[in-house]
Amino acid sequence: MIDWKKEAEKYKEAYLADLKELVAIDSSRDVEHSTDEFPLGPGPAKALEKFLEFGNRDGFTTHNIENIVGYIEYGNGKEYFAVLGHADTVPAGKGWDTNPFELMLKDGKAIGRGTSDDKGPALAAYYGLKMLKDHGIMPNLKFRLIIGTDEETNWTGMKRYFEVEPDPKIGFSPDAEFPLINGEKGNVTFETKFAGDTKDGENTLVSFKAGLKENMVPREAEVEIKTDTADLISTKFEEYLLNVPVTGTYEVTPTGIKLEMIGKAAHGMEPKNGINAGTYMATFLKEFTFDKAGQNFVGFIADKLHDDSRATKLGLQFTDDIMGDLTMNVGIIDYSQSQGGLINTNFRFPKGITPAKIEQQLKDNSAYYRGQVEMNPDYMEPHFVDPKDPIVTTLMDIYKEQTGQTVAEPEVVGGGTYGRLMKRGVAFGALFPGAEDTMHQANEFQNVNDLLMAMSIYGQSLYELTK
Repeated sequence: MIDWKKEAEKYKEAYLADLKELVAIDSSRDVEHSTDEFPLGPGPAKALEKFLEFGNRDGFTTHNIENIVGYIEYGNGKEYFAVLGHADTVPAGKGWDTNPFELMLKDGKAIGRGTSDDKGPALAAYYGLKMLKDHGIMPNLKFRLIIGTDEETNWTGMKRYFEVEPDPKIGFSPDAEFPLINGEKGNVTFETKFAGDTKDGENTLVSFKAGLKENMVPREAEVEIKTDTADLISTKFEEYLLNVPVTGTYEVTPTGIKLEMIGKAAHGMEPKNGINAGTYMATFLKEFTFDKAGQNFVGFIADKLHDDSRATKLGLQFTDDIMGDLTMNVGIIDYSQSQGGLINTNFRFPKGITPAKIEQQLKDNSAYYRGQVEMNPDYMEPHFVDPKDPIVTTLMDIYKEQTGQTVAEPEVVGGGTYGRLMKRGVAFGALFPGAEDTMHQANEFQNVNDLLMAMSIYGQSLYELTK
């Protein structure tokens, strides 16, 4: 009988050494530096190569598909069980106390970009598979650990995998939370575009920028204003900051004033966990009169989007008894006086409401502000696996056995994982209940003991699924 927790502890130093190598790679999508060799930029490809390097080192079969997706394989048979993780990350962003690409071990935490999402958990799953191999356990079912490189954007690599490889019908993704995710909301993104105007107003909005990605709550917002009343705006700005959960600075310029606001980043699946600096900035600007184009842009954000993660002001508040609330994240705000601007809104929606309904409400509400709505056609429908399915019951039993959390139940979340790509696919860890969620935030971390516990759970899970 294998003591999985003790086995995981034996691998601690080797695991952390490998995690250090993964974290050292800035693997955020970088298409500005894409080449034929590196379609998504060099970083994601290097992180994939590092995972496959570990697999080759440890005697697994590996395969790299066009430097955008790859897999590590163990076992025999035509059918296979898939574990789907990803090596890419969101951009590091600002606000770190340490180097985001240098693994820091402090107070029991592994700190660095990707430690929680998803390098740390995916590597824990890899070590779960390695435990089987090191014990000479040959599974009766083939396993593939499939590593994507574009999960944080549009899943380019994993989509390519499903084009050229046999579809896995069953598996899990170590890219969410424990105890187990058997349902994921739909995911759709819209861009609301606004025209620019070279005509100045009483105050002129020269530029407005906030946000890095659609699935992140913007931490920073920066605005440049052309004005003759910089002193008044700076005074009002200081007063505003006294009563809101953001900080800010300003700089008076020869032509006006620049404003910066800092909130809190968070994963876009639950915007209430963050503080959106962009929408707070727009709400401040709303009290001033701007040029017509700037007024429309600021007005739409302040009137219809600010502090409204359930999209109530858009008439989109909706809840399903099983899958929960529709949520909205205002992920990217980008405006210039000459070019106009766009506002990126990402919706996580339960069954019972459609992207077409969301689109229509956005169009109806933005028309007054002269906004033009475009839907990203590459959206995802809600995904649900029956709680009585053996993939759910087996993994839940193992989780309960190892944690002692005997009353735990599977959950439905707003996040989108690779698990939804499989008919019987679920998300399984690695964030434990009660642990702080720092995914997509500055100072991202995961507790080392939690990662080792996840490794132990994954090892036993893969073992049980071989029977």
